[in-house]
Amino acid sequence: MNRKLENSELGRLDVEGFKNVRKSPIILILDNIRSLNNIGSVFRTADAFLIQKIYLCGITATPPHKDIRKTALGATESVDWEHRQNTLELIQELQTEKIKVIAVEQAEDSTMLNDFDVVEGETLALVFGNEVKGVSQEVVSASNVVLEIPQFGTKHSLNISVSAGVAVWDIWSKMNALKTKKP
Repeated sequence: MNRKLENSELGRLDVEGFKNVRKSPIILILDNIRSLNNIGSVFRTADAFLIQKIYLCGITATPPHKDIRKTALGATESVDWEHRQNTLELIQELQTEKIKVIAVEQAEDSTMLNDFDVVEGETLALVFGNEVKGVSQEVVSASNVVLEIPQFGTKHSLNISVSAGVAVWDIWSKMNALKTKKP
């Protein structure tokens, strides 16, 4: 029988340890997210996978806020974040820094997440969009890649926090698989 671990047995970093550890080469961009609970959930995912930074763009709310804090469970203290008013300007700035910008959206000629290959040494910025409208068309058009999460049921989309969890896990796993393949 498997015994459930106590929190004290998990060996997690404290906030100071998190801030000092080497981060994953992944940045998250939230493009006009309405739900404070979704924002908090993305912070928790970012903490779990040592994400470099979260950019909160446009109408996306910023910490401190009780509804973000409720789902973030302290991750707003560990994960580096910044607010930017204009998502398009941000992604253009990141692209000049040789960061590959990836819109996570359903679009013509998108690449299915399971078919996407990561490149060693590359930093990726994943853009997640508004709960109703998705990633804005101008941001989709300016992105280097559009990734789509395959779906097979009757619904047309996943919740943004679920999409972030799925995409981050997949890309983080692929990046770590590259590290373990080194001789």
